[in-house]
Amino acid sequence: MSTKELSLPVIGMTCVNCANTITRTLKRTAGVTDALVNYASERAVITFDPGLLKEDQLVQRIRDAGYDVPQAAVDLPITGMTCTNCANTVQRALRKVTGVVEANVNYASEKASVVYIPGVANRQDLIQAVEKAGYGVVQTTGDEALEDAEAAAREAEIADQTRKFWVGVTFAAPLFLFSMARDLNLLGMWAHGEWVHWLMLALATPVQFYVGGDYYRGGWKSIRNGSANMDVLVAMGSSAAYFYSLAILIGSLFGWHGLGDHVYFETAAVIITLIKLGKLLEARAKGRTSAAIKALMGLRARTAHVVRDGQEIEILVEQVRSGDYVIVRPGEKIPVDGIVVEGRSAVDESMLTGESLPVDKKPGDLVIGATLNSQGMLKFEATKVGRETALAQIVRLVQEAQGSKAPIQRLADQVSAIFVPVVLAIAALTFLGWYFVGQVGFTQALVYMIAVLVIACPCALGLATPTAIMVGAGKGAESGILFRSSEALERSHKLTTVVLDKTGTITHGKPAMTDLVLAGPYQDSRAEVLFLVASAEKGSEHPLGQAIVRAAEAEGMRLVSPDRFEALAGMGVRASVQGKAILVGNVRLFEQEKIDISEIAATVTQLQAAGKTAMLAALDGRPAAVFAVADTVKEGSAPAIARMHELGLQVVMITGDNRRTAEAVARQVGIERVLAEVLPGDKAAQVKALQQEGRLVAMVGDGINDAPALAQADVGIAIGTGADVAMETAGVTLMSGDLRGVPRALALSRGTMRVIKQNLFWAFFYNVILIPVAAGALYPLFGLRLHPVLAAGAMAFSSIFVVTNSLRLKAFDARQ
Repeated sequence: MSTKELSLPVIGMTCVNCANTITRTLKRTAGVTDALVNYASERAVITFDPGLLKEDQLVQRIRDAGYDVPQAAVDLPITGMTCTNCANTVQRALRKVTGVVEANVNYASEKASVVYIPGVANRQDLIQAVEKAGYGVVQTTGDEALEDAEAAAREAEIADQTRKFWVGVTFAAPLFLFSMARDLNLLGMWAHGEWVHWLMLALATPVQFYVGGDYYRGGWKSIRNGSANMDVLVAMGSSAAYFYSLAILIGSLFGWHGLGDHVYFETAAVIITLIKLGKLLEARAKGRTSAAIKALMGLRARTAHVVRDGQEIEILVEQVRSGDYVIVRPGEKIPVDGIVVEGRSAVDESMLTGESLPVDKKPGDLVIGATLNSQGMLKFEATKVGRETALAQIVRLVQEAQGSKAPIQRLADQVSAIFVPVVLAIAALTFLGWYFVGQVGFTQALVYMIAVLVIACPCALGLATPTAIMVGAGKGAESGILFRSSEALERSHKLTTVVLDKTGTITHGKPAMTDLVLAGPYQDSRAEVLFLVASAEKGSEHPLGQAIVRAAEAEGMRLVSPDRFEALAGMGVRASVQGKAILVGNVRLFEQEKIDISEIAATVTQLQAAGKTAMLAALDGRPAAVFAVADTVKEGSAPAIARMHELGLQVVMITGDNRRTAEAVARQVGIERVLAEVLPGDKAAQVKALQQEGRLVAMVGDGINDAPALAQADVGIAIGTGADVAMETAGVTLMSGDLRGVPRALALSRGTMRVIKQNLFWAFFYNVILIPVAAGALYPLFGLRLHPVLAAGAMAFSSIFVVTNSLRLKAFDARQ
């Protein structure tokens, strides 16, 4: 069975139990193999069989549960229509697109008005449907961005919460002051007038049913779906105070005072208003947890200059096709990924990799979309566009990480699932206990019950982990650190050992000339020797020879082609340059040619002991120099390994090189344990052996021939993957090739887990301590009671505390 994954934004959830309700509804749907709804990110990730279900059917299931998925609207100018039947044809084609809710085509205005679900359909899907039907769409240029329907829906929700909060304040504030004045006997003869109670009813009713209407609707949705959420608690608590007071008021009309004369309209109104304030602040704070995604999406270029039919034209970036030639001038953003074909420039890639220094680009080099061209003009061939670009992959990875559930969240989920029924039971027992055993009377027992109902907060439990994961994953993305899932983020904080592949991870993975030691009559002729030997090697394709060529070119030398060139397999090269006979190779070649190397033998031994490859050079039959070539250590490797040691990690180097070379590199960077002469296929076995020692192991490699070891490790970390960020076997991907990203990732994981534990402690501590206090546990000992209004304030604060604590991660410095 083939499956497909769909990620949808969901609006209308008021607590974690709403997310659980939607998850259950989706999982009960035939054809759905898995579903996860994250309350913090307000997103549903659904795995389903496309042969049994369509995307719009899943959207309808969410709506059946009483929630909604935001929609976007777009107007498309249509070309090629000649009659109303053409308009009907286009309309039918658009309505067949999966994710289209409504489509209407007006022949007179030549426009199609389409309402669709973002994430299921996009603008390009609509254009393709029109073109497939045989018509065209007028393409616009400029920096106009399509409306972000998801953001617009959240902004509308916040605006609605804000409006209702201020309506609540408008009525609840004078009601509260009026009630206080009455209780303190500041109203004089008016204090006991019947009209006072009716005025309080008039002020409380708009708050109860307009401002608090969301809790009634949310509670009904929850109960209808076979569960109970926070809305149920708020609705029951405020309704108990409101309808109890209403019963007193109606009873007084008939001379019945069995419930007493004290009304609690202000309690109901203030409870709702305070909780509405809490949900408003929570919604705003939750919006900030996804700021990293918005920032990443904001990096996208809006337009691109492409060459088509020999002409340079400006088009929307969505219209760039693979194979297009794109021109980028200094100061412009690179619109998509590609390979440079003309021009040289320095490109600022800091927005994706976290590295501040610009990267030089020349023909043949990779450029990544959303990076900034700093200097020269570049012409490149587009290779990855749309959802295939590095930026799109990064956004998708971050969204997946933010939407996934960390193992540490399981306990909170289990508690949340039974939380509301347990609280309802405690509230009922509180009322019955105080009324029948405590003998405090009906009114006071009811006040205790209301306090229990409104102080309980399942939302703090539900938000404790996902908000921290969202901020932590987003913070990582800002630094070029991509966590594939929240499980990888959580596992990273427990690691005890980091295994580093040598080639391409600790070192550059490309040989470079490190030493040039002159001999005999050539002691003062460095430039001449380097020029002649590099020119001789210009005819060679061997990596060691090419390292000498690059070193000479880096010093500005203009090399010449050899007059004669011969490659000597396994030994070196023989060439003639500007009339000089040149021999470059190993000791065996010089012994074969009977050239005396006694003068340079000690130098050769010394360089080989340092893990370098020694290449001997002779000019006209006499030893002239020894060249040392090695895979050089990256600048950031030693500081990165030192930082890992500071974090208490054991660092192990693994390589296929011989032990002498491996240990020489290990000494340079401060690694004590070396696994040398390990074949690529045996790296996974070495990682498993470390795990059998009881270690939690991270494997760091470039992902090319390290895939089995990355998969075997507890956490696989792929480093320097460039545009290919979606490494299936890696739990963590580092955009930069700098090894310092590894300790930064691990430090960020530890910081995130520290915040999660603080949040969970607070959420459990708050409920475990304050629910008994609300139930009156302190009254027999200290005479202290918790008024329902204070309980509502505490409940509102608990969720805000958790989200705000998570937001502290935005200031986390992983470089420290």
